[in-house]
Amino acid sequence: MLHKKYLKKFIPVERITNKIYLVREQQILLDQDLAELYDVETKHLIQAVKRNKTRFPDDFMFQLSEKEFQILRSQIVTSSWGGRRYPPYAFTEQGVAMLSSVLQSKRAVYVNIAIMRTFVQLRKLSYNYAELLQKIEAIEKKYDKQFKIVFDVIRKLIEPPSKTKEEFGFRKK
Repeated sequence: MLHKKYLKKFIPVERITNKIYLVREQQILLDQDLAELYDVETKHLIQAVKRNKTRFPDDFMFQLSEKEFQILRSQIVTSSWGGRRYPPYAFTEQGVAMLSSVLQSKRAVYVNIAIMRTFVQLRKLSYNYAELLQKIEAIEKKYDKQFKIVFDVIRKLIEPPSKTKEEFGFRKK
């Protein structure tokens, strides 16, 4: 039986976090990365999903467009894409949660638990940044204009990447 010690040893949070990308303004995991975590072949994962298509609406899973696929591939320096004939499938947090019921293995359940915990940690981090920004704004209001430059620099350091840039390949660390 798999338990917490196994998960912490073989599936550290960093291993999952490094596989989460921001695509279409959603945090996603790619089919091949999930297959690696679940220790199954990518084609078997996709087959299981296609047999249970009604469980995976578009907000749970979608296939990257050819353009999205090329942008993502160009931003991942060490490519393990091989000779894929089609763009990968992207699974949102809800899609990943649904995978444990489709794959029906103890490993899938434990891997999903680890992935869900990682998504929760990422959300907490984003809340902390928002809270920090509010505190900086409150302090800025208390002090006179001579500190404006300092506050502007701090704000630039903590703000998320510009929306004008492509959001592919952005990894939460």
